[in-house]
Amino acid sequence: MRFRSEVVVSPHRPGRNRHGPRKLLAAASNRRGPGGTSTAVSVTDVTPTPSRTKSQLLFSPVGTLSVFDFQTPVPYPFGAERTGWLVTSMPAGIQQARASGAKVIVSPFPDPVGRHAVIQFPGGVDTQLYWHTTPPVYKPLETTPENRVYLPPDAVGAFLGSYLKFTSGTIESDVPRADASEIGLPGQTFRRIRVTSPFGRTVISVTNGHLPYPYGREVTGYRVANLAATLSKAEAAGATVLSGPHRSGGRDSAVVRFPGGYIAEIHDVSR
Repeated sequence: MRFRSEVVVSPHRPGRNRHGPRKLLAAASNRRGPGGTSTAVSVTDVTPTPSRTKSQLLFSPVGTLSVFDFQTPVPYPFGAERTGWLVTSMPAGIQQARASGAKVIVSPFPDPVGRHAVIQFPGGVDTQLYWHTTPPVYKPLETTPENRVYLPPDAVGAFLGSYLKFTSGTIESDVPRADASEIGLPGQTFRRIRVTSPFGRTVISVTNGHLPYPYGREVTGYRVANLAATLSKAEAAGATVLSGPHRSGGRDSAVVRFPGGYIAEIHDVSR
């Protein structure tokens, strides 16, 4: 099963973005009762070469998740994307990607609802761009999810130059010796960079690659009002807490695996 988070963006009007990412609505929400809604399951082809997948959108107050349950082998390079950005103009998005130094590794192609492409930022960070023939309307989220990216020191400079240019982002914080208990390595340090942009939030972990499972496998972080209550709901819904909860970097956080294999970080603000 494949998952894709969503961020709705306009290459020319970043101030009008709506943000999204990811799964198990009852578990990811901090509300009582069901945490969100979903569309009906459809069976379609969402790749430029023949394939078949069940497709569904999940909506929650903390993120939107595209779920793909492929009934055929998944064509390369699909499934490796860290996130997906819905743009108002595919040509403008592609032009902006190339101008920023990103590579277009899958050129735009038609699908049942519009057009898709895959770009790659320096460091091998794949991102899907997609455009809908009929613009969707999503409810505003209560909190903004964050993309979680892991990079080696050799790649972080080129990544930041390209990523910040594409997203018009700014560095919110750059901590050269952050507490590595955040990534499962108590007693060690790592460089942690937090970026904000009209495309959402991003946390970049710069490491030597010696990461314990599940760190590096989570692609999105979700902010909730009460982590303990959310983890209880997640476990009741069939999710497994893989790491944490623990306190570091100004937040209480945990890493959770949901049914289907989707792994996410969930956090609240330390009190």
